[in-house]
Amino acid sequence: MPAAKIAADETAKTGRGRSAEAPIAAVRPVETTVHGVTLRDDYGWLRAENWREVLRDPDTLPEEIRRHLDAENAYCNVQMASTKALQRDLVKEMRGRIKEDDSSVAQPDGPWLYYSRYRKGGEHPLICRRPRLGDGAKGKSREQIMLDADALAEGKDFFDLGDTAHSPDHRLLGWSADEAGSELYTIRVRDLASGEDRADRVGDTTGDIVWANDSQSFFYVALDAEHRPSQVKRHRLGTSADQDSVLHDEADAGMFVDIDQTQSGRFLLISVGDHETSEIRLVDLDTPDSAPMLVAQRKVGRQYEVEHHGDELLILTNEAGAEDFKIVSAPLSAPSPEGWRDLVPHKPGRLILDHLCLEGRLIRLEREDGLPRIVIRELADGAERSIAFDEEAYGLGIAPGYEFSTRTLRFIYASLARPAETYDYDLASGERTLLKRQEVPSGHDPAAYKVRRIFATASDGEQVPVSILHRADLPLDGSAPCLLYGYGSYGSAMSASFRTRPLSLVDRGFVYAIAHVRGGTEKGRRWYLDGKRENKRNTFTDFIAAAKALGEAGFTAPGRIVAEGGSAGGMLMGAVANMAPELFAGIVAEVPFVDVLNTILDESLPLTPPEWPEWGDPIRDRQAFETIRSYSPYDNVAAQAYPPILAMAGLTDPRVTYWEPAKWVARLRATMTGGGPVLLHTNMDAGHAGSAGRFDSLKETALAYAFAIKAVGGGWDAPAA
Repeated sequence: MPAAKIAADETAKTGRGRSAEAPIAAVRPVETTVHGVTLRDDYGWLRAENWREVLRDPDTLPEEIRRHLDAENAYCNVQMASTKALQRDLVKEMRGRIKEDDSSVAQPDGPWLYYSRYRKGGEHPLICRRPRLGDGAKGKSREQIMLDADALAEGKDFFDLGDTAHSPDHRLLGWSADEAGSELYTIRVRDLASGEDRADRVGDTTGDIVWANDSQSFFYVALDAEHRPSQVKRHRLGTSADQDSVLHDEADAGMFVDIDQTQSGRFLLISVGDHETSEIRLVDLDTPDSAPMLVAQRKVGRQYEVEHHGDELLILTNEAGAEDFKIVSAPLSAPSPEGWRDLVPHKPGRLILDHLCLEGRLIRLEREDGLPRIVIRELADGAERSIAFDEEAYGLGIAPGYEFSTRTLRFIYASLARPAETYDYDLASGERTLLKRQEVPSGHDPAAYKVRRIFATASDGEQVPVSILHRADLPLDGSAPCLLYGYGSYGSAMSASFRTRPLSLVDRGFVYAIAHVRGGTEKGRRWYLDGKRENKRNTFTDFIAAAKALGEAGFTAPGRIVAEGGSAGGMLMGAVANMAPELFAGIVAEVPFVDVLNTILDESLPLTPPEWPEWGDPIRDRQAFETIRSYSPYDNVAAQAYPPILAMAGLTDPRVTYWEPAKWVARLRATMTGGGPVLLHTNMDAGHAGSAGRFDSLKETALAYAFAIKAVGGGWDAPAA
């Protein structure tokens, strides 16, 4: 889950001492007028004027702001001091469910099998390969460790390994890393014969790498001065990065640029888009000097994704009113929309999530009635068969691998109670082969748990799915505490797949629930559209309805529920805290997007222009301004009692900047009439995703879960503030 890192002892780290008194942020009001409305911001000074520099170097944070954040961290530590032993126990439990020397299932590519694994105690992966065939080598006897991320991370406060991509000739490994948490990745190239990195080095990228098929150059996305992914470039090995050629330079600040490649390996995909419009260009990876070929010019509201098979492109799109998407085919020689022909027609309520081409076959992942399935279509005759499971709630995903000419499809299945299972599916016979079942070293019996799905009736009558996990022997008499998770933005669906961390709550008698609120796509594209822009309030009222329904069904009771959400889900937390504080025993808001109005009014922030299709443009649209102003958590803090709140932030977060939760906490403390406490913990060494290490990140979860346990138990070490 997204969260900020919790140091084992912040006082020891900073030397700044502890305080039982809540920090009081200075009030320095700044007023602005928008659409004739005067907005007052008392805490805008917490935004560092040099915030762009802070993203690269946290040590440049102005001292006054650093003192305030340090004081908040110290106060959080004091308020949570009685849970230190509990946090250690939680970390130990969660770590005990992780197979320390775990490895991925190897993916074949030509003469090699590629995979990643961990060493015992290691925080970061080893990127490895071994021969696919030959001399009878077994196990790891012929293993080559191409990259040791533990060694690369040694001595660094933060390290996140981004992409790793081996060259088509298998001689080189492109790899990228972020060493500040600011999502500025540097790409390097390793010679796999010598094990040494070449002189090639490309900074300020998204980290993604796509090789040309001659293995002499690679493509990447460069970030501009505003931290926006705006250029696609090609780097020729042995040359300086400042000589890299530009294939696409996006002038529209509201569009993001991304790269990928077709499963066939023939084309680079240059994707330009926002949350409702897309445009794709192809570059032939056999002739990397060729000019990009446009598939379909951008048109507001039209989205599409491209796969390649022979002389055709197979395109997933919402064109012509296909709200839940359809798949069309088009000639490679003339791919414009005029030549698109329906292959898999639109079916309302069946959302096609993704598609993949393997030789002779089209595979699609779709969701209907809230449950996913994989459908395999024979391109020769159109015959179809599907992969699905008979369970109330589960997750299903495709692992495409590297090869196009294959008769095997790999997929992963899991449920809230059942650990992930990786299968190879024989596309000719339909036979499934179990390759790996996720191990839980400390032990796990799926039969000891119950997975349920209920529907909550929203204020407008809509039925909101809620996925539930609890112990099978738990009395459903309303006495159990509940952790209720929600997100509900960008069309992101919350999968009901296996999570080992919540078991530490469930085994303590909690109900763990996921509210599939509007703003996601659990019930199709319409479910998303009904939770964005002018319909955003549905996201919040759906979550409140889910909380009430859990109580009415006996899973828990009002006042026994801890709400949790991160990023845009953190905005949901701020909104429901304002709207229905009495329902919740506590709120956990991780990297919360709570200063919505000020952020979306600021065009200089990296994510603001691309966010307007999701939230509306309050600068030019008075109605969008009023809508956002009506729910923005920071702007709607009220003189009322609030439940205990834990807000978690990352100093170098470029997505939800650290000052958003800091300002929100300051305004809550200054305005609330009772309840609390309100706590803020800022990871001074990480960004949006918190700690990158697989064990370090457990400390974040342990803090959040200890807070939840304490919240339902009541009682803090100091007076609420």
